[in-house]
Formats: sequence, C-alpha cells, structure tokens
Amino acid sequence: MDENDMILISVDDHIIEPPDMFKNHLPQKYAADAPRLIHTDDGADVWKFREVTVPNVALNAVAGRPKDEYGLEPEGLDEIRPGCYDVDQRVQDMNAGGVLASMNFPSFPGFAARLFATEDPDFSLALVRAYNDWHIDEWCGAYPGRFIPMALPVIWDAQACAAEVRRCADKGVHSLTFSENPAALGYPSFHDPYWNPLWQALVDTDTVCSVHIGSSGRLSVPAVDSPPDVMITLQPMNIVQAAADLLWSRPVKDYPDLKIALSEGGTGWIPYFLERIDRTYEMHSAWTLQDFGGKLPSEVFREHFLTCFISDPIGVRLRNEIGIDNISWEMDYPHSDSMWPDAPEVLHEVLRREQVPDDEIHKMTHLNAMRWYSFDPFQHVPREQATVGALRAAAADHDVSIQARSHKHTSAEDKLAAFQTQIKAATAHTAS
Repeated sequence: MDENDMILISVDDHIIEPPDMFKNHLPQKYAADAPRLIHTDDGADVWKFREVTVPNVALNAVAGRPKDEYGLEPEGLDEIRPGCYDVDQRVQDMNAGGVLASMNFPSFPGFAARLFATEDPDFSLALVRAYNDWHIDEWCGAYPGRFIPMALPVIWDAQACAAEVRRCADKGVHSLTFSENPAALGYPSFHDPYWNPLWQALVDTDTVCSVHIGSSGRLSVPAVDSPPDVMITLQPMNIVQAAADLLWSRPVKDYPDLKIALSEGGTGWIPYFLERIDRTYEMHSAWTLQDFGGKLPSEVFREHFLTCFISDPIGVRLRNEIGIDNISWEMDYPHSDSMWPDAPEVLHEVLRREQVPDDEIHKMTHLNAMRWYSFDPFQHVPREQATVGALRAAAADHDVSIQARSHKHTSAEDKLAAFQTQIKAATAHTAS
C-alpha cells in the first residue's frame, strides 16, 4: 500500500485549551470563579484556578518547533503552533499531516480532571460539564467526522461520573479519559466495588475507558537526580502497571463488555506481558483464587484492551502475538514524541519493512479505532477524501515548516536544572 492511500485515525492527541473555553458553557453564577488563562510578566500563559497555577509545559506543545527549543519551562500561546489551541488551525495541521481524525486528551485540568475537585460538588460538576460541552459541541462539533469526542470524568464521585458518562453518550461520546491509578489520587482503587456504577455506565453506553500514561500524577523517576532521559524512557512503560492492575481486577470479570484503552502506552512490551500473565495464572491461581471462566488471562486481555503505538517497529513486527484487532495508531500531536507532519512517512516505512498486508494496515490505522470508539467518520467525509494524499492535497498551501518560536533562549544546562527542581518538588509532594 502506498503511504498516500492510507487512512489515519489517531487515538491519542492533545489539546492546549483556549482562554475562552468556559465562556458559553459554565453557568453565570460560577463565571467569576472559573479557571482563567493569565499572562505572566515573563511572557508565559498559565491557567490559574484558585491557588493552583498550571503552566503550559513546553514538551506538551512542541509541534513544528526545533528540538533545541524543547524543555520544561512555561510558554506563551504565541510561542506554540495555533493548531495546539485553535480548532480551525488544528484541522489544517491534521490535513497537512495526512490525518483524517483525532481523539484529543485534555491538558490543564489533568487527564482525570482532578483539578476541578473542590469543596462544592455542584461547582465541581459544573466545571466538568462545561469542559465536556465545550469539547463536544465547539471543538469536535466544528468539524464533524474529524474528531473522536472524549469526556472528562467526575473522578471524585462514582455515581456522578456514571451519570456524566450517560449524559455525554447521549451526545455521541464513547470515550472517557480516566486515571491509570485512582488510588494514587486518593480515591478507591480499581479493586473497590465503589466504581461499579461507572463500569456499568461504560458498558451500557459502549464507552471506552481511555487510561492515559501519567494520569495518576505520579512520576516514574528512580531518583531526584535522574536525568530527564530516564523519565522520558519510562513514560510508555508506565502503562504496564495499569494493565496488570486492571487485568487482575474484578471489573474485567464482572463486566464482559468493558473496554479499556491503554493510551500512549506503546505495544512492544505486550507479548512478554501476555506470556507473564499466563505464566502467573498457571503457577499461582490455585492460591490467589483468580478465575477467568476457563479462559487464559491473555485471552481476556484481548477481549478488553485496546493498545496504541506511534511507530513502534517491535510492536508492529509482533502484531499478531499482541492481537491485530487490539492495536491502533496515534500521532501524539503536539507532544514531543509526535512525528507530525511526517507521521505517514515514518509509519509507512515501518509497515513496509515489516511487510504488513493491507488488511492489517487498515485495522491498525483506522478500522480498529472506528470499531472500538463507535466512530464513523465516513458519514461526514467521503472515503476518497479521507486518505493521506487527499487530505494533504487539500492543505497544499498550509505552512508546516519548522520554526523557532521561543521568546527566551534558555541554555540546555538551565533547562536541566529546572527539570531537577521540578522533580524534587513533585517527589516531595508525592511523599507528603
């Protein structure tokens, strides 16, 4: 298959939220207390909510910037591509990158929206609903067929979370972003029946629980003086803990139709993981009392879990050991792992080298995403206009050149020092 004939749906991209997102959706009585984007004296744009300040961390929005501008310092909206926060420009970036559709995780509220948990449950719920309505109606609604809509959870209340899943499902949403480890956030674990109303709502509405790496807020850093390369290396592997915790939990046994996505987790580790869980079951189930109804854990994994990859040559090579129906593709725009706008070329080279047949390419690049997330872009975009080649032709004049955008010229040494400071602060916070 030629790269221009591929159809790409990314199941993991990100939004840098625009400053006016609450304007049309938060009840007026809460408007004065809503999170707001403020411009600091050093030129950064940061979200401020009560006593919490959330910066735009530079690794979150580096699409189209030279690698020497990567770092961890806060940045202004004028230092990042408009496609990070402007939906019209995002679709142009998607076209230029050959991507038909995209699912976008949140940024400043956190993947589990814990930022919105306040002492006032009505206000907290209003914030979640306002975000979800903005995302569904304005961001996704602006371009039907181009975005897989996703809902934020009411992480602090299982019953309210279930109700929000049902409300959003009525608006066509079949993806919920959720924590990889709610216990790390101070809530009941996956093993607690507290979450049963949520699992039931997810099953009833055919909604996928999309568990993103890093969504527990914990950093996988062995030591406070570990270089940033350690954290970056370990990021895709963090999801292994969530996969194991969920696989051995009651929900996958009690809710046969429950669907879980391991977002931004990669795929190369999965064949060993499947061997390990089957071996664990064989050697220890007699005393741990695990029972999968006559099935192996690896079989149950394939019934419940969707995985995704950016290029991941090892995972592509071992695709049939993972399960060809359990793999989807992601671009990770505008994060630092993304290969936008050259993702089709990079992906195609991996697929060509591993001699992947066309039917399996279609599954990994778009069909699995459509099936798992109950998403049909072809209701809005004719298939012949959905290919990499057709989308790029529609954006032939769109500028995708690499451009320096930073107003500051921070040295690599200073960036490393800032990283160490953040790690120490985060480690101290976790320990407390």
